[in-house]
Amino acid sequence: MPETTLSWPALAASFLMLVPPLVIAARLGVPVIRDTLVSTLRMTVQLLLVGVYLGFVFRANHPGLTLAWVLVMLVVADGSILRGCGLSLRTMGLPIFGALVLGTVVPLLWMLGAVVRPSPLWEARVAIPLCGMIMGNCLKANIVGLRVFFDGVRKRERVFLLALAQGATRREALQPFMRDALQSAMAPTLATMATTGLVALPGMMTGVILGGISPAEAIKYQLMIMLAILCATALTVTSAILLALPRTFAPSGVWRGDQEAA
Repeated sequence: MPETTLSWPALAASFLMLVPPLVIAARLGVPVIRDTLVSTLRMTVQLLLVGVYLGFVFRANHPGLTLAWVLVMLVVADGSILRGCGLSLRTMGLPIFGALVLGTVVPLLWMLGAVVRPSPLWEARVAIPLCGMIMGNCLKANIVGLRVFFDGVRKRERVFLLALAQGATRREALQPFMRDALQSAMAPTLATMATTGLVALPGMMTGVILGGISPAEAIKYQLMIMLAILCATALTVTSAILLALPRTFAPSGVWRGDQEAA
């Protein structure tokens, strides 16, 4: 199958798809026109710059450059989660960063070392896109999971304190809140997995098909990445909460409530 390319004029024509949502927003008085235009401009500039940089990184194929880019992705994702949840950088920055590292590195190394097995192992053309797909989904899952966890503790603090008063450990008293957080964080991924192929063709599968790979081969890659995303979601959300506990709860188990941004 020949490779499908997209010319610059064709890409420019795709921006006309902004017209319907902008017209609808204007007619209904929804105040998103400025945000839509700013977000579109930022996305375009960022992707163009990243495209140039990744072209350089792929050609160099040096482990140091690959690791540096992954670290940049981790820092940006950390900041996005903090802003998305309204959390304090001082209190929650390090726990979320550690959770992202754990949740990204474990499935990524497994895919590189046991599944895809590129040569060399740090092949930038393989490692960076896989890392980006995992981390992007971890970002969304963490925002959902952490919001559910802290909102639950805030709204049902009496239930938490009652469990402590009855002799439960901090971990035992928080288990219902962690369960709700993990369930909420994993729900979108599970729903996507249940409908993949029937309702939608996900981004990775569509991309490799457009790139010329057969649908049968594209299915293998899509299955791999969806399983990696599910693994990463469970690891990042759970570890983010566990790593945050010493910073957000006193040794006695009482909730400090200082995880929110000032």
